[in-house]
Parts: sequence; C-alpha cells; structure tokens
Amino acid sequence: MKFLFASFVMLIFIAGISSAQEDNRIQVIGDSLVGKTINGESIREVHGHVVMTQGAVRITCDNATQYIARNQAELTGNVIVTQDSIIIKTDRGFYYGDTKIAYSVSGIWLTDGHVQVSSQNGYYYFDEKHSHFYGNVKLVDSLSTLTSDKIDYYDNEDKSIAVGNVIVQDTASTILADSLIHFRNDKITYAYKHVRIYDPNNKLAIFGNELENHDKTKYSRISGSPFLVKIDTTSTGAFDTLMISSKLMESYDDSTKRLIATDSVRILRQNFSSVNGQTFYFQKKQLLQTFRRENDQSPPVVWNENTQLTGDSIFVYMKDNRLDWMDIRSNASIISTNKDSLNRFDQISGKKIKLFFDKEGLNRTEVEGNVLSIYYLYEDKEPNGLLKSSSERAKIFFKDKEVKDVRLYGKPASEYHPENTIAGKEKDFTIPTFRIFSNRPAKENLLFARQDVLSYFIKDSRFYAGKINPPKRKP
Repeated sequence: MKFLFASFVMLIFIAGISSAQEDNRIQVIGDSLVGKTINGESIREVHGHVVMTQGAVRITCDNATQYIARNQAELTGNVIVTQDSIIIKTDRGFYYGDTKIAYSVSGIWLTDGHVQVSSQNGYYYFDEKHSHFYGNVKLVDSLSTLTSDKIDYYDNEDKSIAVGNVIVQDTASTILADSLIHFRNDKITYAYKHVRIYDPNNKLAIFGNELENHDKTKYSRISGSPFLVKIDTTSTGAFDTLMISSKLMESYDDSTKRLIATDSVRILRQNFSSVNGQTFYFQKKQLLQTFRRENDQSPPVVWNENTQLTGDSIFVYMKDNRLDWMDIRSNASIISTNKDSLNRFDQISGKKIKLFFDKEGLNRTEVEGNVLSIYYLYEDKEPNGLLKSSSERAKIFFKDKEVKDVRLYGKPASEYHPENTIAGKEKDFTIPTFRIFSNRPAKENLLFARQDVLSYFIKDSRFYAGKINPPKRKP
C-alpha cells in the first residue's frame, strides 16, 4: 500500500515538472510552417504573421526560425516584443526561452511607457526587466535626452546607468561625463569623471570630477576641483569672463539662484580677483559674498586693479556686469600700490569700509570706526612725504585713479612726515594690520592645470555667447 501511494505521488511530481517544462517552451504559430533537421537538430521555419509566446512574453514578426531542443528562436522582419508595458522593436533579433533574454545587433528600440531607448545593439532580460544597450545609445524621456556608448536601464527601479561619452540635454542645460546614474522617479543624477555642465542661457559652464544633482530640490553638488566659467557682455559689447575655482561647489537653482564655493576658493574677473575660504555667488543679484570661517588662517582677500582689500567678510555688488560697490565688514583694510613707487603703499583700516565705483573706476571710499590711514604725497609726480591720520570716520574721493580729497570726521588727527624722513624707510610706516598677500590669482595660473577647461571652454567659447552648439562627443 505504501509503495502504491509513493508511486502515485511520484507520478504527480513528474507530471508537475512536465507541465512546468511545457509552460517554459516557446510556442510559435504563423501562416506556414516547415520542419527540418539540420545536423541532427530539429528546426521549424515559420513564415507570415508569426506570433511567438512564452508566458507573458509575446513576439510578432514576419519570419521565425525555432530551434526546438535549445528553446531558442531567430526572428526577422518587423520584430515586436512585448511584456506588460515593455515594447521592443528591431529588424532582426534572437530570443532565448530558457533565460528569457532577447538580443539584437540590427538596431533596437525599447519603451516602457515612460522612456524610449534605442541603440545599435542590445539585450533585454525579461525576468529582471533590465535592458543592456550599446553602440550609439539614446534615451529620451519627457524632459531630457541622453546619449552614450552603453546604457543599462532597470524598468522596475526607473534607473539608468550610462557609460562612455555621456551627454544629457534638456531645455536649460547640457551635462557631459564619462559615466552617469539617473533615477527617473526621484529625479536624482550622479555623474562621474570629466564632468562638464553647460548653461547657454546664462552663458555659464562648470567643470568637475563628480556631480550630484537633485532636480526636485533644485540642488547640485560638484566636487573634484570644480571650476566655473561665466561670460557676460559689458556695455561696450566686450566679453567679461568670471572664473571661480574651489574644492567644492554647491548650486541652488531656486529663487535665490546661488552658488556656494568652498575651500581654496579662487576668483578672477578682469582686474578683480579674490582668494578666500568660502564664497556665495548670487547670480540674479550680481552679488559675491565671502566670509572668514572659524578655522580659516587668513581672511578673505580681494584685489581690484592695484588695490588689496581684506576683512572678515566682503560683499561685492555688480551692476550691468561691472563693479558697482563693495562692503568690507570687520577688521577691514585697504592697501594700494603706486605704479611709480612700488615700495610705497597707501593704507587705510577701520571696522567697516565701503567702496563705490563708476564707469571710470573707484570713485569714493567711506570708512567707519577706528580709522587709521597712511597716504603718500606727490608733487608733479615727485615724492613729497606722507600723511598719517586717524579719526572715527573718513571719506576719500578719487579722480583718474588718484586720491583728490580726504575728509576726516570725529576726533581727526593728522601728522605730516617729510620726504627726507621716509625715503628708504617706507617699511616703518605701516598700519597695524598691514600685510601683503602674494597669492593673487592670475588667468594663466588658474588655467595652467585645467586642460578640461582649455579644451572645452576656450575652444568652444562662442557656445557661451549662444552662437554655436555645445561640443559634440568624440568619435
């Protein structure tokens, strides 16, 4: 009795395996069928209105060759493969029934209802809902277009991994990188190596080695020696280039339109430059802010033409793409050189300093709190001693880049030192905060080690003026 029961269970088990195997077999129908045996292998050739099914996978085409023992098929002519929301099209492809993989080297196109992916060659893994396409890959969704050498698209995760000559374009910007990961639902993108971001509307480009972009919150983070280049047009129509380099850049593309550069910040724009630990750049307000952080060994330093400015915080306001005014707060000082006497420095310090500019350059300087100043005097361009002053407030007026009038307010005190007492002793006449910084950025120094910027910015500078398209991928 036990033997009969065991045999009955075994029959049911075998029948179950047989049924499962039948369900896993490719089923093919068409207008005509020809059976063949080649080298001992059974083959079916199906022609006209071919329909091939395996579970939820359905394939239609003009012709199919079915390899029965291998559970595989070769498909030609108007091949369309579907599974749930997945649609794949190609002119010629292969389907592997045991592993549920479709493959084509004759051009392949896929959509899941959200994105469209096309390439020269590709695999699709039906169980994992994962596609691997390579060769002139293009992915298009409602907002952007991505091209690359290879791409892996995961339908269930709405995740794309692109590798090789990656370019992502939307209506606002273009991103280039060696590789990229994108999560469509979360709208998060990670880009790696040789990252370049072009914004033609604002004539702006950022270069770096790693990008993290959160589209929902309008936040981007660029690391790996990021470098920003922005081209503006002056009132005369000439190009005015802003360059910023640092170890980290963060961009907030919200109502503030601000960029934060952190650590080893270098800024250069015509005769204006700066070295500092952190800079806030507000694009809409045309405002640069830089602060002395708690652990910074040196204060922010700004140079404008022949003048060096330092303070715990410096605010630089632009207007019509030119310098409008500057606000230096706490421990403020200004040191200027004379082109005819490089060892003589005009100096002024105070709690706060404001500088106002017009089209001709510096127009007026206002100083508040514990004002100390040293100005060298000249008569017919010949040295004529110096004037050392102190007060609570001061105003200095300029014309043709020279001091024309100095006004002191609140306990003013001045002393004149004749030329014969200071000649050769200029170092003895300095304010307490006197310090010359020698690390002023220059264009050559900023660009020397940046071949990526030289290759993609300088060569294609017309792009930023909106005159040509962004650089194309290398062949």
